[in-house]
Amino acid sequence: MNWLRFVSSVVAISLIALAAFYPWFFIILICLLTAGGLYEFFYLIKKKDIPIYSYTGIFIGVLIPLSIFTRFELTKNWELLFIVCAFLLILMLQFNRKDNRNAILGLSTTLFGVLYVSWFFSFIVKTYLLLPGFEGAKLVLFIVAVTKSSDIGALLIGSAFGKHPLLPNVSPNKSVEGTLGGLLCSAVVAVLCRGWLPPFEQFTPAYVALLGCFFGCLGQLGDLSESLIKRDCNVKDSGNFVPGIGGILDLIDSLLFSVPAFYLYMSVVFNLR
Repeated sequence: MNWLRFVSSVVAISLIALAAFYPWFFIILICLLTAGGLYEFFYLIKKKDIPIYSYTGIFIGVLIPLSIFTRFELTKNWELLFIVCAFLLILMLQFNRKDNRNAILGLSTTLFGVLYVSWFFSFIVKTYLLLPGFEGAKLVLFIVAVTKSSDIGALLIGSAFGKHPLLPNVSPNKSVEGTLGGLLCSAVVAVLCRGWLPPFEQFTPAYVALLGCFFGCLGQLGDLSESLIKRDCNVKDSGNFVPGIGGILDLIDSLLFSVPAFYLYMSVVFNLR
């Protein structure tokens, strides 16, 4: 199963890498992953008998990366306006329900799903558009490779040498050794992929290795956050769409924290925004 998970991860990275050089293929893939991740998230929440608006949430969630890709912008901070409008739409749907029990829980959980899966993941589109031409695609390849290498490294090293549980109450199978191995893999891959970053003097091998550790750590936090959700819903995987990995949400969970941080780092620190 570990090797099947390894192969699936490599195939997924390769698919994103291929899509990154074909803009419309890229946004279609991102929208499909977003819709799949949201569907699985809402499916998990339904197991807790929470009255959510899954299809409305999926529709709103897909609009976020699509609107970013098409550069739709009503105002400077249009995303906040979009989120407010989404909340009002969900609230109006709640008004039409005869049963208002757990209304607040349903509203907040639906909106949380849109923010957690769609908005966080949509930063991969922002990263893609940050630089012109294939330079933005290279940024996407860099952060995906660094983040997913942390997953793969943690899996392989943890399986071989893991003895000390990391957070057994959240994810019983994760170990301290696997976590450290994942961070090491992120650092090595970051140095190997250093040529995909803009040619700034600050990007020395040592500095890029530290960046790899940092974004790899965020990726593992993203993985743990989804493990917490699955444990609360009493399921092992969010789905069975991806062999060896589970669901689409299991595939993208590590990117949900690392990609927004990478985008903010590249745009603010280096004034690329």
